[in-house]
Amino acid sequence: MIKNFAFLVAVSLISSQVEAAEGLTEAQLGQVLFFDPVFSVNGTMSCATCHEPDQGFTDHRLTRANGFVSLGDDGHALGSRNTPMAAYASTSPDFHFDEALKEYVGGQFWDGRANSLADQALGPPLNPVEMGLSNEEQVVKKLQQNPLYHATFTRLYGANVFTNQPLKEGAVAPAYAAFGKALQAFESTAAFSSYDSKYDRFLKGEYQLTVLEDLGRTLFFSNNNVNCNSCHRLKTEDSEKEPFTNHQYRNIGVPSNPNLLALGHLKADFIDHGLLENPAVTDPKYDGKFKNPSLRNVAVTAPYMHNGVFKNLRTVVEFYDHYNNPKRSINPETGKPWRTPEVPGTVDKEDLKAHALSERKIDALVAFMKTLTDKRYEPLLKAQEQAAAK
Repeated sequence: MIKNFAFLVAVSLISSQVEAAEGLTEAQLGQVLFFDPVFSVNGTMSCATCHEPDQGFTDHRLTRANGFVSLGDDGHALGSRNTPMAAYASTSPDFHFDEALKEYVGGQFWDGRANSLADQALGPPLNPVEMGLSNEEQVVKKLQQNPLYHATFTRLYGANVFTNQPLKEGAVAPAYAAFGKALQAFESTAAFSSYDSKYDRFLKGEYQLTVLEDLGRTLFFSNNNVNCNSCHRLKTEDSEKEPFTNHQYRNIGVPSNPNLLALGHLKADFIDHGLLENPAVTDPKYDGKFKNPSLRNVAVTAPYMHNGVFKNLRTVVEFYDHYNNPKRSINPETGKPWRTPEVPGTVDKEDLKAHALSERKIDALVAFMKTLTDKRYEPLLKAQEQAAAK
């Protein structure tokens, strides 16, 4: 898998030191940075720690957080949101307000507060509950002290990339900005967005959908059934390289996660205001809206929603259906009625309108979403299904 390959690349490059830097591309530099734990305060966390390539670029570590949120480099700090999948993140445009749509679109993180992948990459090293460094100067110093990084940054980004000249207020040091650019270059490669799932192979005539998968596909793209594609489609039906998100923001009435709150690091009355947590957004009508995630690899990247409140993909579909189906009143994971929305006042009720689903139609939608699993993660899906059958 890519993780082991990256370590081999890093070892090879470091053994050659400056000589190796002569041929290193920006994406290759980003690859080495992605797996290097030196950019965390205790040297135990890299980007790959929370975005494990072997696990769909999500955090599947077994910690006291139970997968709801991620554990920081210090061994005890916890975040407040489920770690987003890094795969296919490069499909998102920069964060902006679309005047035609009258919607915020794009960006990174659940609230779009990072305009681009390069901007997003600058956040975790300085986040006290993630990699925990105090300031960007610490990152730049680590880059300067490593002959490989120093030579490569100088060649790729210019002789003045490590300048110590005073910066304007709010500006990012050139070397730190380049750090983000390199990671963005790596995250924009096919290693993150392979487009080789069964669905992609179906579009190329290389895979025949099962009857159930094809029913799910029909339902998914139908405006008269479940309305999935209103938020999880960017292009036209069955388009190549579809990211399965429109990169917009919605409040679908997700409840708070009591198991997350029980971890004790958040106040009992904690409310995540989603898009309203983005400094660029002030209108209260965006309260509780979160970015529509890509459905690529959704079957192998549980738990779901911004707070990890749902464990199973089928539960998510049943949650959507409960808005339109009086018979769907019980959360199958808890055996209790669905809890109220975390932010009830701004739920996008119109987008949630759809026909009630039968059990077979729910099975079909889940089956179709499983076809969006990248080929390299199909063994994970198979193992998951085998475990469920026991």
